[in-house]
Amino acid sequence: MNKTLILSCTFVFFIFSSVSSGNETDHLALLAVKKHIKSDPYKIMPSWNDSTHFCNWIGIICGSRHQRVVTLNLWSGGFSGSISPAIGNLSFLRELLLHNNSFTGNIPQEVGKLSRLTRLGLSNNSLSGEIPSNISHCRNLIELDLSANNLVGFIPNELESLTKLQHINFHSNELTGEIPKFIGNFTSLAFISGLGNNFYGNIPETLGKLSKLWFFGFAMNNLSGVLPPSFFNISSLTNIDLPDNRISGSLPSDIAQRFPGLIFLNLPINKLSGPIPISLSNATNLEHLALNENAFTGNVPSFSRLRRLRNFAVNVNQLGNGRSDNLDFVSSLANCTNLRWLGFGGNNLGGVLPKSMFNFTLLTALTVGGNLISGDIPSEIGQLVNVRRLFLFSNRFTGRIPDSIGNLGNLGAMGLNGNLLSGSIPSSLGNLTLLSELYLQRNKLEGTVPSSLSNCTGLQTLDLSRNNLSGDIPKWIFSLSSLTISLDLSDNRFSGSIPTEVGALKNLGSLDLSRNMISGVIPVSLGTCTSLVALYMAGNAIEGEIPTSFRSLRGLEVLDLSGNNLTGRTPEYLGDFLFFRRLNLSLNGFDGKLPELGAFKNVSIVSVYGNRKLCGGSPEFQLPKCSSTKKQFPNSLLIIVPIFGVVFVVILAVICCLVCKRKKVSAEISSEDENFPRVSYQNLHEATEGFSSVNLIGSGNFSSVFKAILYLKTEPQVVAVKVLKLAVHGADRSFIAECEALRSIRHRNLVKVLTSCSSLDFQGNDFKALVYSYMVNGSLDDWLHQNRVVGLNFIQRLNIVIDLAGALDYIHCQCGPLMIHCDIKPSNVLLDADLVAHLGDFGLARFVHPDSSTSHTSSLGIKGTIGYAAPEYGIGSKVSMYGDIYSFGILILELFTGNRPTDETFSNGISLHGFVKTAIRDDQVMEITDLVLFETRQDENTSKDACDGEMYGPIKDCLTSMYQIGIACSSELPRDRIDMSYVLDQLKFVKKTFLEGSKSSSFASQKNF
Repeated sequence: MNKTLILSCTFVFFIFSSVSSGNETDHLALLAVKKHIKSDPYKIMPSWNDSTHFCNWIGIICGSRHQRVVTLNLWSGGFSGSISPAIGNLSFLRELLLHNNSFTGNIPQEVGKLSRLTRLGLSNNSLSGEIPSNISHCRNLIELDLSANNLVGFIPNELESLTKLQHINFHSNELTGEIPKFIGNFTSLAFISGLGNNFYGNIPETLGKLSKLWFFGFAMNNLSGVLPPSFFNISSLTNIDLPDNRISGSLPSDIAQRFPGLIFLNLPINKLSGPIPISLSNATNLEHLALNENAFTGNVPSFSRLRRLRNFAVNVNQLGNGRSDNLDFVSSLANCTNLRWLGFGGNNLGGVLPKSMFNFTLLTALTVGGNLISGDIPSEIGQLVNVRRLFLFSNRFTGRIPDSIGNLGNLGAMGLNGNLLSGSIPSSLGNLTLLSELYLQRNKLEGTVPSSLSNCTGLQTLDLSRNNLSGDIPKWIFSLSSLTISLDLSDNRFSGSIPTEVGALKNLGSLDLSRNMISGVIPVSLGTCTSLVALYMAGNAIEGEIPTSFRSLRGLEVLDLSGNNLTGRTPEYLGDFLFFRRLNLSLNGFDGKLPELGAFKNVSIVSVYGNRKLCGGSPEFQLPKCSSTKKQFPNSLLIIVPIFGVVFVVILAVICCLVCKRKKVSAEISSEDENFPRVSYQNLHEATEGFSSVNLIGSGNFSSVFKAILYLKTEPQVVAVKVLKLAVHGADRSFIAECEALRSIRHRNLVKVLTSCSSLDFQGNDFKALVYSYMVNGSLDDWLHQNRVVGLNFIQRLNIVIDLAGALDYIHCQCGPLMIHCDIKPSNVLLDADLVAHLGDFGLARFVHPDSSTSHTSSLGIKGTIGYAAPEYGIGSKVSMYGDIYSFGILILELFTGNRPTDETFSNGISLHGFVKTAIRDDQVMEITDLVLFETRQDENTSKDACDGEMYGPIKDCLTSMYQIGIACSSELPRDRIDMSYVLDQLKFVKKTFLEGSKSSSFASQKNF
């Protein structure tokens, strides 16, 4: 009896010791996980402490029997750091869920020790390296999600042991190799995605064994070959997503019978050929059919039974033969009342547009351009009131543009170009106030341009070329400050002179007035259009000289003035234009010596033939030599010259006295440093043409900014010269503050200071200036407000916010002493040629040293701009980085709503912050968002159209996230605002989420329509 009792006690003690030991192992492993976490914005890790059992820690679930960790769930915790190898010691773990964080480094090999693991979720992190082969030891895995990381290499062959897998997601990595054949052995597999990698080769035949597979997606890879016959045996498939590969072959005629539940068939941008299977008309569950950019032939079959169809695209194939019955399929779509996108452009389809097509009142995009369609454009087109993109270009449409097009109030882009349309441009087009792109070129339109188009204040591109339009060039057209991409009026019969109002288009990129009947002189005001990249004025009757104001058009790549009556000397400064690809001055009356420097040394880009009075220049131009005649000085000059010499010496002596009389205190930014070359007042005076208003690009309380070409280290460089208004009280201290701030900071998203000048002007007055890199795209304020509807899309705005967050995180935390900018607002955000944002104007900046409660630099007690300054500044609080964060939050809300915080809308207790907060609560995010964001062409799937489908709309969620970040930053109390480092992480996560959502719905990209 005693022996039995002793044995029982021993067994119990053994069990207790084992459990206790196991608990301690889990405890230590979790502490190691905690130690590897570097960022914890939601303060979850403090709950991982010894005051409570680890089974009660946030994110931990333990088994009831052994009190061992079975689930580690840190999903969307905002964590950064690395995954601890100690994770492998959680031997009872069944679920490891670390989605939506910012973990870096490799996936630890020790994960392979978790033999009980069923779910491994590491998506949406920044993990790198290869997939560990010893994950193959986790043979109970049901779900493997490694998507949206930076993983490289092949899928390890060892993973063939994971035969229980039901869900595999590798999308958005940099994986390569072929799709492994062993995946065909995963008989329980239901979902597999490898979108956005570098997979190549054929789709393996073995996949035909996957009887439970419903989603197969390998979009945007390099897959080739034909779809194997066994693939069409997977009758469970409902979603096939394989766009942007090199898959060839044809689709089986009985495809609908093989996939009876088919919902999503997305195969654009491949090499598929043959007819579109007629049986698809029996796929009654089909919602999305995209076969565009392939080589399909024959007629488009009837789809009368597809009542659920929302998106239909067969653009850019070889469909049709020009016959009148080619568009019969459009009538068969009459029952598809849910259609949002309809595209069959870029084929050989003939016939006339059936009027039944215009019953699709939910359509947001219609593309039929590039066919052989004839007849009039039906007036019923005005029924498509929701359409945002309408492209009927390059067909054989005749007759007039119907007035009813003016009913399409949501239209953002319209292309009727390349048809046989006649008559006048209807004045009803003035109702299309959201229009940003209008293409009417290559028709037979006549008459004058209707003044109602001046209502289209969002136009960025207007092309009326190659018509029979006449009359004077309308002055109102130059009031459209939104015209930033192109204005093309060429090949018409416009007469009269070029209006001086043309100078208002300061942000226009391309202007073409070629081959009209324009006379008069080139207006001097054209020189203010400093954003011009291309200027065409050939084939007119323009006379006079090239105005000296053209000196400001330094960004020109193409200048064509050929075939006019221009006279005078060829301006030498044209040779200094750095970006010329083409300069055509032919067939004019220019005289004198042709310059020989710069662009004039390159005969391949400069053309001057037909100017009979030109001489000299490079020998390749084959111009006659210039005659040289010696002139004798008259006797009177022999007397005058010495007198001028004496006067010059006296003036020089006076200047020297003035300079010596005043000892200057240098405020230059490390002027002795070879990285900051010295510039004098005279250098800056010459580079700005005497600080001419022609070169003025901005003016504020303390300074004016001029555009200039300055030689720094012997190289010409386009710069911005900020000249302080020293007569204004505080400007001198603003200059010192900015110098002190910028001398010690370097960051890609801060405006780069090149040098400074603290000197005397020609009258002996104090002169101070800073020289910066020139930002060709101006300020963010210009893009948002000065030139309304200029067109920043969602991803561009998001990139700008990320750039600014990086700059603020740098000055707050990484550049030494804490620096407070004190004036964050759109006008202080400058954009370079690539729309990279640079934070500028540090005139109010202050350093706060850790051993001092006061700012090192004081700027008149000013702490920002009304609307952007933190509310605590209004009651005398000291500056802090939380003041910058408040201003940054307001800037985010302004950037995405398009509303200034000082708009008249925000009064009587309503603020921009409260306005956005209410909209989120009422699910009105899309309604408050700047419409320009949706109408601008995107690099990814960012159009508002893409949000209309349930499956294709990451933008609404991402907009909500952006507004939430802006609201959190602009909280009334400083303690409620979030740190900039965390803001930066969240912004990057929003971008990552958006791009991945955009990739997965590639059908919505512009090229598909």
